[in-house]
Amino acid sequence: MRRLALTLLVLILLSACAPTENAAPASSPAVIDTTTPTATPIPVIELRHGVNMGNMLEAPNEGDWGLTVHEEYFDLIQQAGFDFVRLPVRWNAHAEESAPYTIDPAFFRRIDEVVGWALKRNLTIIIDFHHYEELMSDPWDHKDRFLAIWKQIAEHYKDHPPTVLFELLNEPSDQIDAAMWNQYASEALSIVRESNPTRDVIIGPVQWNSFNWITTLDVPNDSRLIFTFHYYEPFHFTHQGAEWVGPESQGWLGTTWDATDAEKAEITSNFDLVADWAKRHGNVRILLGEFGAYSQGDMASRVRWTTYVRSEAERHGFAWAYWEFGSGFGAYDPDAHQWRGKLLKALIP
Repeated sequence: MRRLALTLLVLILLSACAPTENAAPASSPAVIDTTTPTATPIPVIELRHGVNMGNMLEAPNEGDWGLTVHEEYFDLIQQAGFDFVRLPVRWNAHAEESAPYTIDPAFFRRIDEVVGWALKRNLTIIIDFHHYEELMSDPWDHKDRFLAIWKQIAEHYKDHPPTVLFELLNEPSDQIDAAMWNQYASEALSIVRESNPTRDVIIGPVQWNSFNWITTLDVPNDSRLIFTFHYYEPFHFTHQGAEWVGPESQGWLGTTWDATDAEKAEITSNFDLVADWAKRHGNVRILLGEFGAYSQGDMASRVRWTTYVRSEAERHGFAWAYWEFGSGFGAYDPDAHQWRGKLLKALIP
């Protein structure tokens, strides 16, 4: 009798735990699906109008390229009508060369300060891993360091609000091809998800985040991803006179952008390609993470181009971040302590 009673008890318990007809089958997805309900649902972060804090913290050391981050900049950005900033950071310049590749605590504190300035003003902030040039030229020897740095960043910011976003790598290029980048991005995302299962993460394609390489990106099963591209076409116009491009850029001086039907059609067609790809992959979110025309071009052309690129991005449903705040492409003049009015109006009419 005792054995029979135990048997009946086991059968009752098994029956109670069995799946019902409408129950979802158990599964083990390869990539964490961030649509899994939580006790407190995490809102989808809506990015709209942003600006890059360029030539500051992605320099080898802050200030090397003439600009440092000041708290007042975030007041100016918020008051002008932007709702987010993208913060390029050269993390690799502030991490040890050998394992465990520890990030300098003082540098972490500086980034924390800047992040805090943005959050204090209700500005979303993208922490972007920028200018890891050694990874680009030798990805095989720098992969472990890249992933270890991301593990530290992710764990450091895991308790920050969801308005702090991560961008895995700015403009993968050189020796990083599409297949390699999909693998590296997948591994970096998995590391981030260990400590940040619901934080928005941004991924862009190879060839310097070129629009026409976005189709090479894998799209993981993860609803908290945003896909990005950069746009500087036509390059001879946007980079005329740009010293870092090389002496040939001097020959492009005087190139104008006149908003002809053909010029506008090229931009529209390129953005259509990105939008079509996004639609084919379930209307994934798109961020135009950089666009701008260098100061060596004439202001009238720069304003026409900026206005059209911005308006086409919005028409296609893309969030955008202008490159950049206060340097060679800058919408703000830090020496005069004022916005360049025509450029600002092109961005925030």
